[in-house]
Amino acid sequence: MSMWEPGVKKRVLYAGTGDVVDYQEGTKAVFHYETCKLDEPPTVLDDSRSQEKPMELIFGKKFKLEIWEKCLMSMRVGEVAEFICEPKVVVQYPVVAKSLRDIRQGKQDRPRHCCGMASDNSLGYPDLDQLVKNPQPLAFIIELIKVEKKGEYSQEAWQMTPEEKKAALPRLQEEGNNLYKLKQFHQAADKYAEALGCIEQLLIREKPGDADWMSLDNRKIPLLLNYAQCKLILGDYYPVIEHTTTVLTRDERNVKAYFRRGKAHAAVWNEREAQADFSKVLELDASLKGAVRKELKLLEDRIKSTEKEEWEKLKGKNVFG
Repeated sequence: MSMWEPGVKKRVLYAGTGDVVDYQEGTKAVFHYETCKLDEPPTVLDDSRSQEKPMELIFGKKFKLEIWEKCLMSMRVGEVAEFICEPKVVVQYPVVAKSLRDIRQGKQDRPRHCCGMASDNSLGYPDLDQLVKNPQPLAFIIELIKVEKKGEYSQEAWQMTPEEKKAALPRLQEEGNNLYKLKQFHQAADKYAEALGCIEQLLIREKPGDADWMSLDNRKIPLLLNYAQCKLILGDYYPVIEHTTTVLTRDERNVKAYFRRGKAHAAVWNEREAQADFSKVLELDASLKGAVRKELKLLEDRIKSTEKEEWEKLKGKNVFG
């Protein structure tokens, strides 16, 4: 095991292939990691293999745990190596680990440079709190799976600059539209959701009510409607109700929103709400009378069928004597 970085010893467990990667700003490394204490047997703190996806790190994004970037910069693709780090090198690990765990548990969308502690000075994980109180050496076992240069991969919203997010909006919407035409509704919904995520992050930078804020907020309407349509086709009705309602708070005369919400209400047996929405559709656009009549007939038939089934069950139980 060699000391190639102050406070760090490296041991190659499995040799990789090719040359050591030349990491430039925007390069993405995809890798698995396992973090252990140096006790016997080693206590495993975190293991990315227990998750659906490996870890991704974008160089130049000011990742808080700088030593991981240095470790990766010493590796070849396919290499597995162990890095033994002195406490002074991994002082930020508990905070980074908290962010990564929160993401996995759905408490946080994406790392915000992986920094910041809870207001009560607890990270919310006893083992990480213990590391903060009593810093100790850690071992990282890292497997470098692949490396992609900037432009070779699709950036997620949290990886983009504000300018990149704005530029991505029409592309994401078009990709969603094309997937919808191909009847790939799950994938189309993901694209619309990604675009909406970009807008939400851009809105944080603007003052609510200002012209730029209003312009961005209005761009959400077609995306929300398209997302709702995908969910409607997929039979996921409650998000349809939620997102069309959001549209109607911004555009109270949006016929598509009323129609799609009416269909979703009908599907989950909200009879009064469905009828109210369909009535509003007719009020706003009489040309949709045939489509509304069809939906109301479907709802009526379902209700009659259910009532008949309930009647037959009651008769079978002989509750009428």
